[in-house]
Amino acid sequence: MTTADLSERAARAMDALDKLAPMRSEFLIPTVSSALGREGDASPCVYLTGNSLGLQPQGVRDAMERELEDWARFAVEGHLHARDPWLPYHESLRGPLSRLVGAMEHEVVAMNTLTVNLHLLMLSFYRPTPERHLIVIEDTAFPSDSYAVASQASLRGFGPESVVRLRPREGEATLRTGDIIDTIQSLGSKVALVMLGGVNYLTGQWFEMEAITKAAHGAGAACGWDLAHAAGNVPVRLHDWNADFAVWCSYKYLNGGPGAVAGAFVHDRHVRNSALPQLAGWWGNDPSTRFRMGPDFSPVASADRFAMSNPPIFSLCPVKVSLSLFDRVGIDTLRRKSLALTGYLEHLLRARVPSVGITTPADPSQRGCQLSLRLPGDPRRSLDALKRAGVVCDFREPDIIRAAPTPMYNSFHDCWRFVDALASVTA
Repeated sequence: MTTADLSERAARAMDALDKLAPMRSEFLIPTVSSALGREGDASPCVYLTGNSLGLQPQGVRDAMERELEDWARFAVEGHLHARDPWLPYHESLRGPLSRLVGAMEHEVVAMNTLTVNLHLLMLSFYRPTPERHLIVIEDTAFPSDSYAVASQASLRGFGPESVVRLRPREGEATLRTGDIIDTIQSLGSKVALVMLGGVNYLTGQWFEMEAITKAAHGAGAACGWDLAHAAGNVPVRLHDWNADFAVWCSYKYLNGGPGAVAGAFVHDRHVRNSALPQLAGWWGNDPSTRFRMGPDFSPVASADRFAMSNPPIFSLCPVKVSLSLFDRVGIDTLRRKSLALTGYLEHLLRARVPSVGITTPADPSQRGCQLSLRLPGDPRRSLDALKRAGVVCDFREPDIIRAAPTPMYNSFHDCWRFVDALASVTA
């Protein structure tokens, strides 16, 4: 890129050529006045926090009102007679979810919340013995994951030393794939489970999932993935990469709304294993016998076997609307724009604000859309100044500001506005 490419005019020209630009109109973008409290400013804010909470799709309100109308009209009969009958409602999300995470339809299910799903699946796949009980995670794992794995080890009678936390080399911000694999191989028969975030929430690093999964299996361990920051952000191939299980939330890149129902993947070789130990609930029972109301659990041969209760229709509805948009565009098309969008943001930052450190990998194949930034001075004060300039991004301890231009609704002009504001803040 040239100096001329740093201009606002160049950013707008890139938007004019962007074939996905019309998707922006499918979302409700908060105004500066509503999001940041600047009275009278009805211009859209620069929203770079889809990695924390995605924007509301335009179609959600009508879809939710439709379900409310059907509840009022049909009451219990809505399970069979609503316009989208509630009894099989969750099944309509299987296709879009499977295409999004690279799975067979019967390998995915929308249910519960992320950490609940993580616990349910670890109860099945973390089966420690005195000789093999270690769980490998990244040191900067999201706190909920750290709590979950530590509590799972404790429940099985093992202490905190059973959790192995992967740390970068001295002076580096991210992990090297070779070092992760070397650690797994060196621990060998002591490892029971490798459980990493597909994309690390703090650094934005996209781990080499296939290679790490293969290394875990080579050591005789199970391998699971937290895709909270990967689902809808980067293309993954869970079935082909042979992951044992994965979990994700739906309120970040999947735009399902605050606290939206989450998702889970269990590989085909496991969902068909009737001997797999698990916690059981009504909705995991084979639907052909579910309503016989018998005492014996007969798990359905799909990821649904882990479902506990009736599908939460009002929580599934926004996710269903958003997934229809992903199906319309396709994750590979979104990835192409994401590479261009985040690459453009990185170019602007390095050219206009060289004092800002970027801790996310420079290699585009090792990151999603997020860039994690270290700003000179007080990052919280910088964040407040960015808000006053109409920019919404977020801060994570100890000193990271995260900016995530999501390809579904962010523009090249958004990136330009963010860097222009940041240049003023750090001047």
